[in-house]
Amino acid sequence: MPEKMIYILIIHLSAIVADILVISALGHMIYQRREPTSLIAWLLAIILLPYIAVPLYFVFRSRKLKRKTKSQFELACKGEIAPENATFIDTILRGNGIAGATTGNQFEFYSKGVEAYTALMAQIKRAERQIQISTYVFSSDEVAKSILTQLTQKASKGVSVKLLIDCIGSLPLYLFQGPLRELKKAGGQVAFYMPLLARPVQNYINLRNHRKIFIFDGKTVLAGGMNLSREYMGPTPCDDRWQDILFSIQGPAAFHYREIFTEDWNHSAKEKLDRPEQMPDFHGDTSIQVVPSGPDIASDALYEAILSAIFASEERIWIVTPYFVPDKSLMQALVIARHRGVDVKLITPASSNHLIADLGRSSYMRDLSAKGIEVCLFRAGMIHAKAILIDEKGVMMGSANIDQRSLFLNYEVVSFIYSEKIIADSERWMKMLLEKCEGQMKPASKWRKMGENLMSVFAPLL
Repeated sequence: MPEKMIYILIIHLSAIVADILVISALGHMIYQRREPTSLIAWLLAIILLPYIAVPLYFVFRSRKLKRKTKSQFELACKGEIAPENATFIDTILRGNGIAGATTGNQFEFYSKGVEAYTALMAQIKRAERQIQISTYVFSSDEVAKSILTQLTQKASKGVSVKLLIDCIGSLPLYLFQGPLRELKKAGGQVAFYMPLLARPVQNYINLRNHRKIFIFDGKTVLAGGMNLSREYMGPTPCDDRWQDILFSIQGPAAFHYREIFTEDWNHSAKEKLDRPEQMPDFHGDTSIQVVPSGPDIASDALYEAILSAIFASEERIWIVTPYFVPDKSLMQALVIARHRGVDVKLITPASSNHLIADLGRSSYMRDLSAKGIEVCLFRAGMIHAKAILIDEKGVMMGSANIDQRSLFLNYEVVSFIYSEKIIADSERWMKMLLEKCEGQMKPASKWRKMGENLMSVFAPLL
């Protein structure tokens, strides 16, 4: 066969395969009944960049797991406060199958990296039986090494150490696992969440475990937004350290964090843990509701709770988040709250660590600012903390950003804390951030505006 005919045949076959893939992707989108904004974004991407967008679509696929990967689960409804004493947020979450708030908890949060590091290391040293850690980022810097050294020492003394790390969030460590060798030799166990090389067909690259859960002897939990890296914490102050939160829980709420860790570990590790049965003893008087979200939760309970909290707010909604890519409903809820006279503030870094995320959020932030909502740009570095202050009713803290990736794709966990003291502490912390904020975005150049508007179209894909 002449060389020219072979070339033409290859071109035609490539075109046929491409058409089949495009039609398959479109059919899958229709079958999945995707949100219109997501559908439009994918259609535009496929039209403009078919050879890139179509493979990416089949990599990302659906956001709620339908195939046999990580099964969906529910938290046990144990130790809940009486329904008549539940807040409206608690009631909404219960309606979505989330366990109700428990009382008798002790809660403390750390907003400084040195305090957080000190608290974490103290709990590791104090642990007598068991240490369970789940993190998105486990770096190879001096802070992570010091934590790993302490974990190795505990494992060598017979303490059960289980370390669950997200494969993509800690990709360098996943590809080069030499630093974990001593921990494993000492008896520690390490598992990577949805490892790419081990199960490339089953795993969903787009669905990452963004949860940060550190459990000690099944009684004390540290959680929040901090990963294990010098950007978040360390033994000494650091000028370029990010603003973030790590909080401590002792009491019945720790039981639900153990449930979540157990489900994540059983999906990733060869060893299977039994689900916890006994709730920890009471340690305080704080009511806390633990809320997991992600593909392993049947409903979008966290998203619905946040949306309802904004609509029901009477005095204030203060949001702290590093990345802000809301959907249309959240945007409208914030605008309506402002029109009702609610004090709405968005506290976010002037520049985050992701340029694409900054471009994606800017058009939304300009829209909010035009509606009279305070967009407070933190000029003293990076904010990585995630929190929402809701009137005097409660505060949400955890791993979830106010963006579509956290709310609809990633595995996340937050706590709603219903406590006057914690609300007051959170307000003071947010006011400290506000002192270093400016309230006005720089005017966008023509090219910047085009980039922002384009990224807003593709925001559902971020």
